[in-house]
Amino acid sequence: MGLPSRRDFLKTSALSVFSMAIPEPVLGLFSGRKKIKLGLISDLHADIIHDGELRLQAFLMEMQKEKPNALIQMGDFAIPKSENSQLILRFNSANPSSFHVIGNHDMDEGFSKEEVVKAYGMPALYYAVDLESIKMIVLDGNDPGSLNKQGGYDSYIGPSQQAWLLQELEMADKPVLIVSHQPIAGIYTIDNALEIQEILSRFASKILLAINGHAHVDQHVLLGGVNYVHINSASYYWVGEKLAHESLSAEIHQTNPSLKFTCPYLDPLFALLTIDPKLGKISVQGRKSKWIGPSPLELGYSILNEAEQQRFVNPKISNRKID
Repeated sequence: MGLPSRRDFLKTSALSVFSMAIPEPVLGLFSGRKKIKLGLISDLHADIIHDGELRLQAFLMEMQKEKPNALIQMGDFAIPKSENSQLILRFNSANPSSFHVIGNHDMDEGFSKEEVVKAYGMPALYYAVDLESIKMIVLDGNDPGSLNKQGGYDSYIGPSQQAWLLQELEMADKPVLIVSHQPIAGIYTIDNALEIQEILSRFASKILLAINGHAHVDQHVLLGGVNYVHINSASYYWVGEKLAHESLSAEIHQTNPSLKFTCPYLDPLFALLTIDPKLGKISVQGRKSKWIGPSPLELGYSILNEAEQQRFVNPKISNRKID
């Protein structure tokens, strides 16, 4: 199967919208009524997908039209080796306010966290910034030290970061957007998800939304007064070695050997998060695509059951409304 063009990417990716009312206590923290727009992209996996550069271009082209206040890539973007330097630069140069979240795969091929932070131009592994009338808190879900680690990548927010998070939330005098790579609620959460949920719930009256990537699913969870929204991958769903298959041409698979462990999306998925205090609404405008080749369910994927896959494992960001 050939590569779709940039034009096809934008033409065939249908829009969908998630919207919710800003809770009254949070709405009261706004100092003004100016609308804030944030461009979101997660899990590009430029080192796995065959057309990562095209997918990023499609996102950046759309953001040129939307003119958001900031761009946020939510982890698993591109291993910071020399081959990816231009891709990273392209993202960083696309908006005066371009932010990164560190993902577990950003440290593949032996790169350290510090090397990723430097290559991306991040202020720190985790950090807080003021974006117009809101505060964004970016977390690092890759802390070591979990007592519940089952092997593989670290998926944990440790005591030092928790203490920092508590301090930032206590000091916050603006509505807060929580951003992480690994989920804090829903599918594939960090090892100490309940602990972090409890912290966030204590400050639910300040929190607009908590968004994450990592799981490559389309899910919304409301827990303890906090809305958690998974931002789906820009590129694919991972099914692993047991379900290896070729959904594209032999040539593409030869040059992208890990692609056979995925179910790729035909079009890139990304989102525009709009916070409108004047209307008292938050909306996530996403995109809808199709599978290239068989879906995980059709392949017999079994880590999630059939009902979970039909509901959450789809190449889209769903229409949702929360009253």
